[in-house]
Amino acid sequence: MKIAFLTSGGIAPCLSASIGALIERYSKLAPEAELIGYLHGYRGLLLGEKIEIPDSVRSKVGILYSFGGSPIGNSRVKLTNVQDCVKRGYIKEGEDPLKVAADQLAKDEIDILHTIGGDDTNGMAAELSKYLADHQYDLTVVGLPKTVDNDVFPIRQTLGAWTAAEQGAIFFENIANENTTSMRQLLVHEVMGRHCGWLTAATAKYYRERLEQKEFLPEILISKDRWDVDAIYIPEMGMDLQSEIDRLKERMDVKDGVNIFLSEGAGIETIVAEMESRGETVPRDAFGHVKLDLINPGEWFAKQFADKLEAEKVLVQKSGYFARSAAPNTRDLDLIKRSAFLAAECALEKRNGVVGLDEDKENELTLIDFPRIKGGKPFDIHQTWFEELLDDIGQPKGKMN
Repeated sequence: MKIAFLTSGGIAPCLSASIGALIERYSKLAPEAELIGYLHGYRGLLLGEKIEIPDSVRSKVGILYSFGGSPIGNSRVKLTNVQDCVKRGYIKEGEDPLKVAADQLAKDEIDILHTIGGDDTNGMAAELSKYLADHQYDLTVVGLPKTVDNDVFPIRQTLGAWTAAEQGAIFFENIANENTTSMRQLLVHEVMGRHCGWLTAATAKYYRERLEQKEFLPEILISKDRWDVDAIYIPEMGMDLQSEIDRLKERMDVKDGVNIFLSEGAGIETIVAEMESRGETVPRDAFGHVKLDLINPGEWFAKQFADKLEAEKVLVQKSGYFARSAAPNTRDLDLIKRSAFLAAECALEKRNGVVGLDEDKENELTLIDFPRIKGGKPFDIHQTWFEELLDDIGQPKGKMN
């Protein structure tokens, strides 16, 4: 038996650990199986680039639990975007990426393929699984849901998201100290989240919980209010810009600084519209997503507020690469192991799908059929913990966008 793994999309604090957990489980359930990893996701599958996972690794999988990133590399490749695959040299003109991938799996005599990634990765896994079934390839595909955005239907909690929120909070603990470098400082903490504000909200929650554990010295301006969060802007929540300017101007006048937590997807439609109206090309990836790291939403928001708040210094800081590169925390590692163990068991039973906490089954950890998996799940801004968070920082509850 041959079992293959691939990780795809952006990294998250679960990839190395997921590979480790799969290796650990298969070492018990199918110790005779050969294990391989396709390098850099679907790119490696199309090109036939892979590595064998030797027996020596099986006895040391615990090391993978303490690392972030992926031991077999990532990439963003859409198997149904033929033109992009040809352009990148992954296939030849006239070839079908799905057939090339299927034939490579057959050539390598793979029995089970595990895809670890977000909705794009597992969407491609669904297309590949369907192609394999339609063309009589005897191969099982089981995915694991990775994304720090936590925005995959119908999965309650994606792997790595808890850790990313915690790490984003740790990141801002140091950044917040920058408010001691000047008067009237505006700090914008840009957090990952293209369509979903869960990570931004959860990061703010973790940050404020950690803030409660600190001791301050208000006698010499080391006061809690200067380190606290003043605003949280996410894609799902509408905002009256002028009202927020007025509210934050009062904050600036009182505490000599303002701290904003911003989801990178907030206001992106307005930013793109402005760019297109100027005749600028909006950079997009193979899936058609706007390349947010090149758009810089944080800078755009900072410009909207800086002059009106009479800020003397503006600092925009992105925690995304810091947070998503971390090793999983204890809470995530437990979910990763349980998910990977179940994924291996389902694969050996020749059942296709994605393992996750199914919201339609009272958050039971189960195998979810591929057709039910899709991205773009919004964050529910009416959850009690988030409404209480907004109340605590004095921010009006916006309407759902």
